[in-house]
Amino acid sequence: MDDLQIAKSASLIPPADVAAAMGLDPALLEPYGTDVAKVRLDAVAAMADRPKAKYVIVSAITPTPLGEGKTTTTVGLGQALNRTGRKATIAIRQPSMGPTFGIKGGAAGGGYSQVVPMEKLNLHLTGDFHAVTSAHNMLSAVLDNHLYQGNAAQLAPHSITWRRVLDINERALRNVVTGLGGRMDGIPRESGFDISSASEVMAILALATSLTDLRERLGRIVVGYTGEGKPVTAEDIQGAGAMAVLLKDALMPNLLQTLENTPALVHAGPFGNIAHGNSSVVADQIGIRTGEYLVTEAGFGADMGAERFFNIKCRTSGLAPDAAVVVATVRALKAHSDKYTIVAGKPLPEELLTENPDDVRAGAANLRKQVENMRRHGVSPVVAINAFPTDFDSEHRAIAEIAEELGARSAVCTHFADGGAGATDLADAVAEAAAEPSEFRLLYPDEMPLREKIETVAREIYGADGVDYTGPAAKQLDSYEANGFGTLPVCIAKTHLSISSDPTLKGAPTGWRLPVREVRASVGAGFVYPICGDMRTMPGLGANPAAHRIDIDENGETVGLF
Repeated sequence: MDDLQIAKSASLIPPADVAAAMGLDPALLEPYGTDVAKVRLDAVAAMADRPKAKYVIVSAITPTPLGEGKTTTTVGLGQALNRTGRKATIAIRQPSMGPTFGIKGGAAGGGYSQVVPMEKLNLHLTGDFHAVTSAHNMLSAVLDNHLYQGNAAQLAPHSITWRRVLDINERALRNVVTGLGGRMDGIPRESGFDISSASEVMAILALATSLTDLRERLGRIVVGYTGEGKPVTAEDIQGAGAMAVLLKDALMPNLLQTLENTPALVHAGPFGNIAHGNSSVVADQIGIRTGEYLVTEAGFGADMGAERFFNIKCRTSGLAPDAAVVVATVRALKAHSDKYTIVAGKPLPEELLTENPDDVRAGAANLRKQVENMRRHGVSPVVAINAFPTDFDSEHRAIAEIAEELGARSAVCTHFADGGAGATDLADAVAEAAAEPSEFRLLYPDEMPLREKIETVAREIYGADGVDYTGPAAKQLDSYEANGFGTLPVCIAKTHLSISSDPTLKGAPTGWRLPVREVRASVGAGFVYPICGDMRTMPGLGANPAAHRIDIDENGETVGLF
């Protein structure tokens, strides 16, 4: 059976029963249909006196374009913890419909380690993405109306940074001109569209700790600058209040379940390249009080999602992780040997599927660096060897030996095929790691200047020799420091296909410098993001996107979703 067929065969229990298993009063739920519910924000205060669960972050080595199964591992681990008598909840991001209808597909997990209902999760769910899209574009409309009505804030049109968003992949909208037509149609200016998951509003939704905090963050959004370089905010042009109203319900996390009825909080979906790539703080505030373990996931490799989890999300929430899972696969480590090329949407190279533990060892530098990155933050790492049918035992042993050399626990996992039963060894290893005293530490203090923060991440996490700034990037950093944004953490936008900024460099490259071509400020979200390389905030569709296969059959059932 494919993923969708497996999901449709699941035996779901009512959301109220899922909540009860978490110790969550069903009165704190707002049902959304029969299988999904929103959790009211009152739950944070209602559960505040309960003990905190062990907090586990799931990340990975630098992935291939196919991904290495972080979400599947997160789900499988949560199911395995419950199977072994350890009460667990998982927390994951909601997928964007752009990638769902593109090459990547959905993000509900896979095989027998999925969050269900799979169709709802991958598509509209409870409308949170639509709320983000509407709130973002509401501010865009208020901004253009502000210009039309006289521009009291004295925005310099060439300095406007606020664009529009849409939750689809659409390259034709990356750059547009608005206000064309007659005098009544607005002020003509260049603008464009990003995908909704790249919106600062999505990052704000994921980092807000309360409705009050959400409202304040929205007010701090910088939409552009005056001719003198002073920031103009959403509050200045009276756009933040309407945005908060549109986002009020979206701030409540969504409660779903796995195929084995493990509670799953699915909330927010910030872009993994541009934003911090983690699910919401509010979901974790609730989930951390619902049992013995809260397992959450960070986007892309540990140099990206996990670094941002530690230095942005944990800095905001005040929560400290107890253990970190680094997902590794045979195919990805072979790819890091730099002998193979893996392309999304195309079959794996035949020679990559032959037994070759030496190629696994040749790609081990990436695993070593990602384990080191976890330890740099004081968190005990566990290597999850995500097994595929094409792997060989000798290749799994090679990864286990590498982990042992690093002093890290490891476990082979077959959760895709076997559900929670295939990850019980991983559950035991994670429980052992989480039992060790937590020594979590941030990579840099708030007061460190922005350049030093960027250079600290580049040197210590990426292995760069240093950082090179273009002239415009240097001026932007100076402007942000002058405008009081220097205490914000940094969220470096770079390729996810290499620890470096060059997607062609595999393993753990050295002898390179990080090139920063531009720096932007997401002041409402609370971070500054340097852009390294050609980063796309609006993806395009491939030659054979999933949209070509997704359809409705003669019974009205969805087909082709994966």
